[in-house]
Amino acid sequence: VQLVESGGGLVQAGGSLRLSCAASGLSFSRYVMSWYRQAPEKERELVAVIYDTGRRINYADSVKGRFTISRDNAKRTVNLEMNSLKSEDTAVYYCKAEWSPNTYWGQGTQVTVSS
Repeated sequence: VQLVESGGGLVQAGGSLRLSCAASGLSFSRYVMSWYRQAPEKERELVAVIYDTGRRINYADSVKGRFTISRDNAKRTVNLEMNSLKSEDTAVYYCKAEWSPNTYWGQGTQVTVSS
């Protein structure tokens, strides 16, 4: 199983980035897909989660109204559209796939927001 994130980078506050996670080696449409992030010296936290069909979605309060998670089961990808970025969004962003009892993580992609 592989989860490969892409799309991170350096952006100014107020800007946008689109993260993508490409999955292989798993029955993608069965998996709950999530984006997490971890800032320096902080615990990893859930950013957004999208369930198998894509109809059920949840966001962390800190990103509601600014971030949008989506998935394409045919392409085996999950995306995170991030708008109105703030300096506090700076973190390594991780893709996670979960379908009990299996859990897989990507290697992470750095997002840095300059103020």
